[in-house]
Amino acid sequence: MPRDKRGEKPEWYPLDNAGVLYSALQKEKYSAIYRFSAVMAERVDRDALQRAVDKTMPRFPSFGVRIKKGAFWYYFEPNSAPGPFVKEDISNPCQPVRFREDNGWLVRFYYYEKRISVEVFHAVSDGGGALGFFKTLLAVYLRELGYSIPNTHGILDVAEEPRRAEREDAYGRYATVRPRREKRGKKAYQNNGTAEPFYTFNVTMGFCSVARLKEKARGYGVSITEYLTAVLLKVIADKQHRERPRPVALAIPINLRGWFPSETLRNFILTVRPSIDPSLGEYTFEEVLSQVHHYLRLNINRQQMQAAIAGNVKFTTNRLLQIVPIVLKNPVMSLGYKLAGVLPYSGTYTNPGPFPVPEEMAPHIHHMEVILGQATTPRPHCASMSYGDIMEITFAGTQKESDTERDFFRFLVREGIPVKVESNRTE
Repeated sequence: MPRDKRGEKPEWYPLDNAGVLYSALQKEKYSAIYRFSAVMAERVDRDALQRAVDKTMPRFPSFGVRIKKGAFWYYFEPNSAPGPFVKEDISNPCQPVRFREDNGWLVRFYYYEKRISVEVFHAVSDGGGALGFFKTLLAVYLRELGYSIPNTHGILDVAEEPRRAEREDAYGRYATVRPRREKRGKKAYQNNGTAEPFYTFNVTMGFCSVARLKEKARGYGVSITEYLTAVLLKVIADKQHRERPRPVALAIPINLRGWFPSETLRNFILTVRPSIDPSLGEYTFEEVLSQVHHYLRLNINRQQMQAAIAGNVKFTTNRLLQIVPIVLKNPVMSLGYKLAGVLPYSGTYTNPGPFPVPEEMAPHIHHMEVILGQATTPRPHCASMSYGDIMEITFAGTQKESDTERDFFRFLVREGIPVKVESNRTE
């Protein structure tokens, strides 16, 4: 066990199953960082935001950590360094985390005009945990401005002591069934583009009506997530029309908290893989929708997900792997991720869903935004989230081309869903 300078054993804990992977993969050409932003009704008061960060961080000890490198594994320990400090926003968000920089903080806070942003290293938490953290921070910030905001709708009381259950490794708790042997998906169309110079991160956002999306999806008999997943699969499949046809597949993260009760604010997600195979023939959009709808309904169930949890946990608890030094373990895990987590997919799409807040808080937020960090290859990741009637959809990556996002938003417009598009691209 690690010791501090006085020879005493500091508080520490191991990374969860997902954290082990993200820590091994993190490097300059891959960013296991994601960002949530709230665009407020008024300009941001930086000093009030810093006070809110200072009051919120102690309530969330699993976010106030630094990562340390042991002989065999990375581990977390409390970060007692100054910070984290609120900074003015940057043009290229979600930059890779560098463990020895920024006083070791694994969360970042930015502001610009009316926008408040938080960036989180994925080894610390998934989107479900980070949204609870961010929502609480926004509530505390508004209180610093003099508004009365209740602790409801997932807002935690910063005056309370943190609960141990919030730091639970929920993967280990539910890995109680026989692991399922996962079949590795076939190599998918990679949807890669021309790499931008380091570090250029292209972000394109589309804004549309939740009501319009819901009406359109309901007309097809599917959910909004199923509808947007099918649109993305269809435009990527059409893009490779003149190339050698390969399967087109997406990585879709699933929040497990709705299936397995847990208060954890750490990682607790699994990924499913809806796909189509254009080598079998051309698909109409309705056929893609049917594939997505039935695949997700068939594969997202408690029994299969618990077996997948057990399989993932079995990997990290393998006795042979436990004694392999970390300098040898990381390259092996990186190769495994490439084979199982990159090549079988054409991209990632995640939809955390709506962002509900107390009615006292609602008028102070105009809309929400989400960005996923850069992939291991120059291709875009897609993410979306909604607030009120505004659905925000982001494409972000290090590729020069913008054809995937352009075709995606044009598809929505042809479907009768108006989209307002914004981008940080200079061309």
